Amino acid sequence: MTAFQMVHPLLFYTLSGLMVVGALGVIFARVPIYAVLSLVITLFGMSALFVALGAYFVAAIQVLVYAGAVLVLFLFVVMLLDMAPEALFRARSRIMMVAGIAFGGIFLWQLVHVTVVIGGRPGLFTKQPVAGTTAAVGKLLFTTYALPFEAASMLLLVGIIGAIVLAKKKL
Repeated sequence: MTAFQMVHPLLFYTLSGLMVVGALGVIFARVPIYAVLSLVITLFGMSALFVALGAYFVAAIQVLVYAGAVLVLFLFVVMLLDMAPEALFRARSRIMMVAGIAFGGIFLWQLVHVTVVIGGRPGLFTKQPVAGTTAAVGKLLFTTYALPFEAASMLLLVGIIGAIVLAKKKL
């Protein structure tokens, strides 16, 4: 029995519905703070789904890194910029709306293609996941992938400094 078969369908659909509602809240929120809080709901739903699948380490990292650090960064940037909701909606043009609908259609087509065409092949998703420990992930992260890890941390630092510089009010 694989991890995907162990999750009760009611739990899966409940968490998936929570994530969809949170994602729609991110898209349609008129106030940027509400959009960030809707993203918190989406990320916690995803973390709960990871717990249901037995991927406890991934769930913990999801909460610590994304729902913790990254969303705090988003909140700081949104609060520093102090954007009015009306200014956000005036900046959107019809070209951006058409591009968004086109990319959404392409994404939906790919999603249907993967689930219907590729997902129907026997034996594709029946392999057992490779088990890894936190010690193995830590060793890889600080030896083999040390440079990308440090580059990502520097990129986040530059983003924070850039947000502060942009939000700084001129005296």
